[in-house]
Amino acid sequence: MSGAELPSFSGDPSRSEIFYALGASSLGTVLVARKPQGVCAILLGDDPDRLERDLAEIFPHSARAPTDDALAPELAAAIDLAERPWAPFAPSLAIGGTEFQRRVWTAVRAVAPGTTVSYAEIARRIGAPSALRAVAGACAANVLAIAIPCHRILRSNGTLSGYRWGMERKRRLLEREQRR
Repeated sequence: MSGAELPSFSGDPSRSEIFYALGASSLGTVLVARKPQGVCAILLGDDPDRLERDLAEIFPHSARAPTDDALAPELAAAIDLAERPWAPFAPSLAIGGTEFQRRVWTAVRAVAPGTTVSYAEIARRIGAPSALRAVAGACAANVLAIAIPCHRILRSNGTLSGYRWGMERKRRLLEREQRR
C-alpha cells in the first residue's frame, strides 16, 4: 500500500471512492486505480480518455477522481510491471469479482512467469474441468492487467487467444517473459 494518503471526496460519504493516475509505458498508456483497500484496476490501452471511460464502466457506482501524487508508487509499480511482467507487484490488490472469478484469478496468479497454461488446465486446477468458457470469461473480466497475468493463458493447442488488452500486448508480454 502506498505511504501517501488518498485525498477525500467532499461528496456522499456512502459512495465508494476510487482514485486513479495515468502514465506511459512501452505497451501504451497505463491507468492504475485504487480504493482504500488497494489497487482495484490496472488498465492498458492507447487512448487515455478511453481508459477513463472504461474505468467508469467498470465501477459505475463509484466516485472517481484523478490524482498523480498519491498514486505515484502504484503507478510506477504498474508501469514497471508492463516493462518487466515477471517482476512482483508490491502494492496491495483489491480484487473484486465473483467467487468463481477469484478462484480462476488465484490459479492464474500461480502460473510462473515465462510459462503458459491452457484454459483447460486452469479449469482443472480449480476443480471445474468442464468450465472452459467460464474460465475464459473470468480472464476476459480481469481488470488487473498483468498483476493477474491472464496473458499466460492460451488455447489448448498452444495458440494465442483473445486478450482484453489486445493480442499484440499479449504477444509482447509473453515475449518479454521468455527473454528475461
